Amino acid sequence: MTVLAYIIIAGPLAGTVTAAGGARGRHAGWAGAAGASVTLAAAVWLLVAQLHRAPVRGLAGYLYVDSLSCFFLLTVSAVTLLAAVGSIGYLSAEEAAGRLTRFQVRLYFIFFGLFAALMLGSLETGNLGLLFVLIEASTLASAALVGLEGKASSLEAAWKYVIISSLGVTIALAGTLFLFYSASALHLAPDLRLTWPFLFAHAHALAPASLRLAFLLAVVGYGTKVGLAPMHTWLPDAHAEAPSPASAMLSAALLNTGMYAIIRFLAIAKAGLGPEFPRVVLLVFGFLSVIIGVLFMVRRGNFKRLFAYSSVEHMGIIAVALGFGGVLGLYGALLHTLNHAIAKAVLFLSSGDIVQRSGTREAAGVRGLLAVVPVTGGALLLGSFAVLGSPPFGLFLSELTIVRAGFAGASPALPLLLLLLLAVAFIAFARTTTGMATGEPASRLAASGRASPYQGRAASLTAVAPVTVGLAALLVLGLWIPAGLTTVITHSISVLR
Repeated sequence: MTVLAYIIIAGPLAGTVTAAGGARGRHAGWAGAAGASVTLAAAVWLLVAQLHRAPVRGLAGYLYVDSLSCFFLLTVSAVTLLAAVGSIGYLSAEEAAGRLTRFQVRLYFIFFGLFAALMLGSLETGNLGLLFVLIEASTLASAALVGLEGKASSLEAAWKYVIISSLGVTIALAGTLFLFYSASALHLAPDLRLTWPFLFAHAHALAPASLRLAFLLAVVGYGTKVGLAPMHTWLPDAHAEAPSPASAMLSAALLNTGMYAIIRFLAIAKAGLGPEFPRVVLLVFGFLSVIIGVLFMVRRGNFKRLFAYSSVEHMGIIAVALGFGGVLGLYGALLHTLNHAIAKAVLFLSSGDIVQRSGTREAAGVRGLLAVVPVTGGALLLGSFAVLGSPPFGLFLSELTIVRAGFAGASPALPLLLLLLLAVAFIAFARTTTGMATGEPASRLAASGRASPYQGRAASLTAVAPVTVGLAALLVLGLWIPAGLTTVITHSISVLR
């Protein structure tokens, strides 16, 4: 099983190696998609093989994969495959239109593979120090994707992303050091004082004051990567300026990697401090994120920024679910993580086709998608209702589970507030996306919408297949949660309690 863990990390690097070797962008894209397919297959295989066995360990604790790791590996590798396939047609169309050079396209595939491999690697380590290093490295790799177009706005977004995210991760490093210090009385070897399973097993003996500060700093630091308010300010700019498949990776994979780090710290904090302090911290940051995300969704403007603020809202919902706690809260948080990742990948991949056809990222400049490009318009509309938690899509079940977890607590005030915010988000988000999908087509879209920006049947298929598969998965998860997925989530919860 150790070999499978290595294959998962190595898979996305196929595109990186091919592009670095001088291959054309399309060939590097297909190599990356093939590698992502291998990664997803290996992640599923590892999940099934590890489910009823002890965690995979190796490299003196630097390699550690348990059920929770496998769940996040499955989520991130699935998103990586969707984005890798979507990148093929999108980047080919950008190159053909002259908006990107051949060098920029190769650069995209080099850093796309590195970005994916670093995120997957961070999910496979049991050492919190190495976790910090890998997440910081993923920031640098993904910054190249954000600033790929070389425009003033994209370079500004990339710079802002690097500065804010690096500062946040540095705060997370301070939290890691305080956690290391809190274990100084345990007389463990120095490497074990940064190894997650040993810290969790000895959490009751950790120094409470240092542990409390470590958890707070970790939430603030890794919360910057997650996009929790008020550390979210990099996120709308980066998501809006990056190529759409890269935006899908940022929203549906990177944010989940940061949340994974917070969950690891949460397990140690709850075991060492009890549930109350971590609960209050997560509820405060979670509700603040939901409120900020909803308020900015009310504004009309750049639709990719709208999707970004929706990510802030949904990361807040996951934090609230973790704050509610209990089996229902943890189950809802993990299920929502998977559902949101798929839904946001669908939306951002759809946005790529919209931008290329309409030439704008402003919602006011896009009308009548259903009439001109029914597949893209339908994907946008269905993806919007899915991400808003409408039945019969998977996010309805995960949000319902989270609200139930809230009502299972002492006071109904917080789940009622969450329901109110979800209602406002529904109205604000749907008002914009339904306007884009319906109405009289905008002149530029009407003139160019019938002509696909993708050259060739294979390129067109790479645009349609990911959103179709993603929507089908959301529909299945809304109507039926496979027993295997429930088992995986249940086992993931068990390693946190």
